[in-house]
Amino acid sequence: MDATDPKVFHVAGPVEPADVPRLCEELSALLREGTAAGGEVVCEVGGVGRPGLATVDALARLHLTARRLGHRMAVRGAGPDLRLLLELVGLAGILSPPAGPAGRRGGTSASRPGTT
Repeated sequence: MDATDPKVFHVAGPVEPADVPRLCEELSALLREGTAAGGEVVCEVGGVGRPGLATVDALARLHLTARRLGHRMAVRGAGPDLRLLLELVGLAGILSPPAGPAGRRGGTSASRPGTT
């Protein structure tokens, strides 16, 4: 893994409220493993299954944990239900933009109609 590659933190299975402190501690441990502040962590949630408010709470707290340790966090692999929940509570901004060709993320270098 390149030093610029983000760390990946996996969240799987149903998330219960009692899981949140453990998940935050695991993320803290991962980020403290020889990484300088200012990096990115990707929270992979493709294995969560049917999300609920406990999942949203966990992601919000994980996001805060990462920020407190000086890292940015993005959520990857969220299904439509989780995306909708995150949008409803105002956390859609933590979702990773979709990867484009050759791993590029969002955006384009092409001009938009009506621009020069």
